[in-house]
Amino acid sequence: MVIAARSLKTFAAACGLTVLTNCAVVPSGSNSTPLDTAWPDSAPPPVEIKAAVVQEQLPQDQYIQVYFNHNPAAEFTDPYRQIRRPGDDLEQVLVDSINQATRTVDVAVQEIRLPKVAQALVNRHKAGVQVRVIVENSYRRPWTSYSEADLAQMDARGRSRIQDYRRLGDRNRDGIISQEEADQTDTLYMLARAQVPVIDDRADGSKGSGLMHHKFVVIDGKQVVTGSANFTPSDTFGDMGRPVTRGNPNHLIAINSPQVARWFQAEFNQMWGDGPGGSTDSRFGKQKAFRPPYRITLGNTQLTVHFAPAPKAIAPADSTIGTITKTLQNIQSRADLALFVFSEQRLTNALLKSQRRGAQIRALIDAGFAFRPYSEGLDMAGISRPNDKCEIELGNQPWTTPIADFGFPSLPEGDLLHHKFTVLDSNIVITGSHNWSNAAARNNDETLIVIENSAIAQHFQREFDRLISTARLGIPKNVKNKINQQTQACRRS
Repeated sequence: MVIAARSLKTFAAACGLTVLTNCAVVPSGSNSTPLDTAWPDSAPPPVEIKAAVVQEQLPQDQYIQVYFNHNPAAEFTDPYRQIRRPGDDLEQVLVDSINQATRTVDVAVQEIRLPKVAQALVNRHKAGVQVRVIVENSYRRPWTSYSEADLAQMDARGRSRIQDYRRLGDRNRDGIISQEEADQTDTLYMLARAQVPVIDDRADGSKGSGLMHHKFVVIDGKQVVTGSANFTPSDTFGDMGRPVTRGNPNHLIAINSPQVARWFQAEFNQMWGDGPGGSTDSRFGKQKAFRPPYRITLGNTQLTVHFAPAPKAIAPADSTIGTITKTLQNIQSRADLALFVFSEQRLTNALLKSQRRGAQIRALIDAGFAFRPYSEGLDMAGISRPNDKCEIELGNQPWTTPIADFGFPSLPEGDLLHHKFTVLDSNIVITGSHNWSNAAARNNDETLIVIENSAIAQHFQREFDRLISTARLGIPKNVKNKINQQTQACRRS
């Protein structure tokens, strides 16, 4: 696939903005060898298929609304692949909120690749609304700026991502990204051309030492939209090159509260500093000042917001891991976990105490992380797994009474379990961008949210029940065999 620029001057002007670097373009007619980015001949973009709504909508709270891209009580048409499917259109949720802005829109998200979101931001910017965007440095470049030589030096995952964005941009599927297609689909290029200010987590001079892993938007200092979803096709709809995918299971939460919005705005302002002005006054990761948990009552809801990371001097009990631990201590009868990564021993120990008091623990972890040596899912399954150096995690504590309901959801190949939520006693929800790991608590810019409201918890409970209904539970035979082989080899060494 080649990228054709109708006006190289236009492209160069956009790339010359102070907020963009390392831009390149592959002119139409070049001799470069295109990568395999065309739509698969055996699986062309599917036609629209009617998907029946199988459950009734749950009532939404006045102050906090919840949306899931696999919601069985809603349906929408994927705008890029024209697939009619169950779920909430998370991109449209973001667009609708952004379109309401009359004064300010602040976006802090690891990756932004959804064209309709970018266009909504451009439209608000042109209307005189102050728009500011922060992204993670690894996802800073427009995808149209990558040459074939750039892609040849990337790993397979990186190349696959760029190829998928090219499929997204190649609307007429002729193997060429025209200037018009770039104008409508390359989000960072769209923002640059409109001169929307964008920075990444290198603005503080730290070279992005941790991940800028937030996923939130603040509208007019009144509303916050946040959750587990990055603003990408794969986190909302599915991969362009895999028509069978339906998007990594994710959710968004809309919080309508000026007080909560101000708290998120303060977090954003620490990271923004002077924006693209050139000063190193931005604060990311460990450079940020300590922010204690913020607690507020919204109607019938007790809400807690806690940002990571905590400075090194802060005690673990006062970190986001401490907030999760304290919440887990209140379990009465059940905890249901749907997590992308779970590698924090202190949280497993807290769950173990609850199990010993009689609580039922059920856990789903993404298949790519569920059985790694550091996975706390193995602890709950009563298994200890050495790593390649024959090391066991410090403080490892396999449960003497393993849980029966541990495994990973059955998803189409290419989709990942990207949620980071837990439901306690069908009344409390722990969620946000925050994976259950020490890195999230101590290195990354993260959002952790605790919601105490049974009606809101019901939305998350339905999602967990949906996932576990078809999940693969237990340790797969091939994983057991590999663990046994590793353990025996380590004993002999």
